[in-house]
Amino acid sequence: MSEGRLRLVPVRSREAKDFVRRHRHHAPPPGQIFAVGAADEEGTLRAVAIVGRPVARHLDDGTTLEVTRTASDGARNANSLLYGAAWRAAKALGYGG
Repeated sequence: MSEGRLRLVPVRSREAKDFVRRHRHHAPPPGQIFAVGAADEEGTLRAVAIVGRPVARHLDDGTTLEVTRTASDGARNANSLLYGAAWRAAKALGYGG
């Protein structure tokens, strides 16, 4: 496994959920708005973040999203990269404040 620099990559819903099934003890969330991945220099997917509607109903106001699941193979700084990307993407789509 390469410990080089990670880069953001698009990830389809099925691929993100399959990655979560392989790397987490929790099942993937039932729905999502979008997913984003982190790949190493060879293009190997190392981590994913799934973003969807808030789990708490009182927060589901139509303008709020939540990272509902992340999964990683242990790649260094992968979650930080994905949380930042999720925030920027959500904001660009008009979510948040």
